[in-house]
Amino acid sequence: MKKILAIFLLAFGSFAQAQYVVNYKRVADTYFENQDYYAAATFYKKALKITGDSTHAVLPYGKDRKSSSDEKTIEDYEGSIFKLAEASRLYRDFTEAEKYYSIAITFTNTRFRKALFYYAKSLNANRKFTQAITAYEQYIQKNPGDPLAGDAKKEIASCKFAIDEMRFPRMVRVKKLPNDLNGLGSNYAPVKINNEFYFTSSRPIAVAGKKDIVKTETGEVQVSTKSNPFINNIYSAKSDFAAGNDVSVKMMNIKLPKDVEVAATTFTPDGNTTYFTVWHEKSNYAIYTAKKTGDSWSDPQPLGLEVNSKDFNASQPFVTGDGKYLLFSSDRPGGYGKFDIWFCTLRDDGSLGQPVNLGNTINTEDDERAPYYNVNTKKLLFSTDGRVGLGGFDFFEAEGDLITWATPKNLGYPFNSSKDDIYFTAIDALGNRGYISSDRESTCCMELFEVKKEAFNVNGILTDCKTKMPLPEANVMLANAEGQQKLVTGPNGKYSFKVDSKRPVKLTFAKDNYFAITKNYAYEELAKADTLITKDYCLSPFKLGIPIALDNIYYEFDSADLTEPSKQVLDFLVPIMEDNPQMEIELGSHTDNLGTDEYNLDLSNRRAQSCVTYLVSKGIAASRLTFKGYGESMPLAPNTIGKGKKQKDNPAGRAKNRRTEFKVTKK
Repeated sequence: MKKILAIFLLAFGSFAQAQYVVNYKRVADTYFENQDYYAAATFYKKALKITGDSTHAVLPYGKDRKSSSDEKTIEDYEGSIFKLAEASRLYRDFTEAEKYYSIAITFTNTRFRKALFYYAKSLNANRKFTQAITAYEQYIQKNPGDPLAGDAKKEIASCKFAIDEMRFPRMVRVKKLPNDLNGLGSNYAPVKINNEFYFTSSRPIAVAGKKDIVKTETGEVQVSTKSNPFINNIYSAKSDFAAGNDVSVKMMNIKLPKDVEVAATTFTPDGNTTYFTVWHEKSNYAIYTAKKTGDSWSDPQPLGLEVNSKDFNASQPFVTGDGKYLLFSSDRPGGYGKFDIWFCTLRDDGSLGQPVNLGNTINTEDDERAPYYNVNTKKLLFSTDGRVGLGGFDFFEAEGDLITWATPKNLGYPFNSSKDDIYFTAIDALGNRGYISSDRESTCCMELFEVKKEAFNVNGILTDCKTKMPLPEANVMLANAEGQQKLVTGPNGKYSFKVDSKRPVKLTFAKDNYFAITKNYAYEELAKADTLITKDYCLSPFKLGIPIALDNIYYEFDSADLTEPSKQVLDFLVPIMEDNPQMEIELGSHTDNLGTDEYNLDLSNRRAQSCVTYLVSKGIAASRLTFKGYGESMPLAPNTIGKGKKQKDNPAGRAKNRRTEFKVTKK
């Protein structure tokens, strides 16, 4: 159960007290309009008399009111609660947002109907996925025509995806970087070049003597505060901090224009040219560049119209490892949604080619951010909130050549979290190790983490069941929730696969003129095996139209009814038929020469039919099965020994002749 804050109407001792509280609300509204959501939340709590240890929201007005004034009081109260929830969410404090949205969803005024949607979003961010699904479903039911109802359906799919991911986590180690790097404020956009580790931080910077004046209406309250000390800048540290060495953090030595903030730097392979995002309060994001000479950087210059414009944003640049392309995120015209990922050719002289959109395989109607492209693996790693994921921005990966792309895949938990995960940079050639930024462990701010992908190995040797020799040129396929992997065995018959999670696995082995087999590994079996599971298998050969005897198929005396042990023998055929879905077989039955030819033919026919009937009862399609009785016409051994008067019965021979066989009639 959610803790619902109680509502109390309290009388204040004087009008001045009531007016003072009313002004807290106006100040909060002003901060909210200026998008300073942390300050807004702080003043809404003051207006509502919510303290750090308080569990109640108090209506800040006296009791002697007329009906119309009472309505205004309730309206102001509900508006303050809703905006407090909104400010908390926009400040990324989803624990607080959940608390106050849980009150706002009880309001009957339709202007607060979106509270239910954002209550669900907050539950999602707080990893309460089942409760979030319920809230989203309620929103859809109450607001079927609302545009957010469509978003709610996608969010329900994301919650279900998250539940599955949490059950079967990917094999990724995530480790938070030292506190010297993760200082106050946000810390994000890591990048490593040579022996330097660069990142963006909004850690406090003292601004001496400067004040911000927050005004409400003319003649009303004015609030004077210190200027916002949380300014985004680029910092660097020696990259050997992973070895446990002391971390010394310093601001990047670039002379910046006045009153701007910078973030998300990237470098050419030689480390001598940098690109980064620049903005100030009243301008769009733009990408600037600077060149290095010795230990100094030139004055930054904005990139040309290929990238920047006063009419749209350009941000989060990334230079590919071969220095040939500049990727960036922009809401420029010609895209598929809000922010799309684009690229320009980066010429030797530093000039840029025309921007090219990565296309709608990558870009969605929502935001795509912070591209990273590995020229060795030809894989793009980026963040988006436009696809089914765990919540907020998730990392996705797609293979391609900047023009043609495979469908992006979510990198799953714990690479992703239920909050925002953005900015990846690799520190090895294949991209298995790197750094990310995420607010997964914070109530408000991005932090830096090291990630390392690991793998689970499934391998063994495939042989011929008869010869026991390794089986070359066999097709082996591994399938799990992430997709399929295929290989062909070599002369040694070995197979080997790597998977990034311990989700249930299905292995299929096939070779022409051999019965294919399928083997399944449950999660519990994989979980016990740490990082490796090794199992050898064999395939049984067959030839089209050549009978294969089924040993120990018995019937009741002088009957076509199968005995229970015989049914167990026939069960051997069930997985063969299931693993070879195109195969058709004939069941044939034979007798010895006791009895008339006509009787034996009829008995064998009925016995073969009983085998087919049994296999159909096990789920094998009747269209794949035929039966035929051969009577005594095809003995494998003499029914008698000797000739004439010396002729004797041959029980061993008769036993061999009383048999059931199957043969493949269609592969």
